[in-house]
Amino acid sequence: MSDNRRKIKVGITQGDINGIGYEVIFKAFSTPEMFDICTPVIYGSPKLAAYHRKALELDIQYNAIESPEQIEDGKLNIINCNNDEVHIELGVATKESGKAAYEALERAAKDYQEGAIDLLVTAPINKNCIQSDDFHFPGHTEYLQERLGEDRKSLMILCADDLRFAVATSHLPLRKVPDAITPELLEEKIRIFNRSLIEDFNIDAPKIAVLSLNPHAGDNGLLGREEIDTIIPTIEKMSKEGILCYGPFGVDGFMGSGKYTRFDGILAMYHDQGLAPMKLLAMENGVNFTAGLPVVRTSPAHGVAYDIAGKGEADENSFRQAIYAAIDIYRNRSQYEYVHRSPLRKLYFEKRDDSNRLNLQAEE
Repeated sequence: MSDNRRKIKVGITQGDINGIGYEVIFKAFSTPEMFDICTPVIYGSPKLAAYHRKALELDIQYNAIESPEQIEDGKLNIINCNNDEVHIELGVATKESGKAAYEALERAAKDYQEGAIDLLVTAPINKNCIQSDDFHFPGHTEYLQERLGEDRKSLMILCADDLRFAVATSHLPLRKVPDAITPELLEEKIRIFNRSLIEDFNIDAPKIAVLSLNPHAGDNGLLGREEIDTIIPTIEKMSKEGILCYGPFGVDGFMGSGKYTRFDGILAMYHDQGLAPMKLLAMENGVNFTAGLPVVRTSPAHGVAYDIAGKGEADENSFRQAIYAAIDIYRNRSQYEYVHRSPLRKLYFEKRDDSNRLNLQAEE
């Protein structure tokens, strides 16, 4: 088990350099209390950080380093991942900003694999700008699944306090969603969700609500048969395996009636079905968590926000919550692994007489 007294090293990627990434990072660590709970390691560029600090008129110090061996507790460490010629255009989507974001992400992934950092918190990227021969993914989730997944499947979870929305299909065009909703996919996502709720969120017997694909849960086939043919049979199969999942629920009545408060997790069928109500209820403190992978990775629920980049108007609360959530999940997972790595072995009693003496030498 990891020592909870040890400062957890939080790897933080700079995200899109023309957005609000550096602003929310700097603001999140503007209070000394943050350094009491972790050691931050920003993957980016001291030169780019200096530009943002000056533009935002922020009084914050950082420790410019070249390698993890130079990381210091109590300081905002920045590992240089970009060359000095990177050009910033605040509020503008450029291929250069995408390349800088990728270089930081790739270096952070490498350092994680080598044990230099404990977890990842990613600042927002522009998914179009970052596309290249090296990065050909819809977003962080898919990249990390291939880069650090160790052949495991991932699940996007948006969370805030007791509200947790997962999505069966994430960055997928809406027209492709019905064909993607298969029994195999739903079984996979429900199992990952259930395991994450237990191991990452410390919930003993989580209750999962499964949303419908069609309006009114298909109205018994009138508005679509996905519920009858796929979703309901999958829920029944998972229930027989001991997973507490229920539904399918039409999202409008489910959310409008407040029924969502009765569940530990909610599985939406597609991206906006889950993220729209989640962000309506908890935009300022929402966190995006990539479940199912060996690495603990979180990010704020917002995007690059080009419209306010460099204006000092960005709210850092979601980013700070992403750091808190990553640390909590890391500790919960470490505790779970420790407890289940060394379970108490079975105890055997002698049955040869009436004494019921405990025999600690018996072979299992």
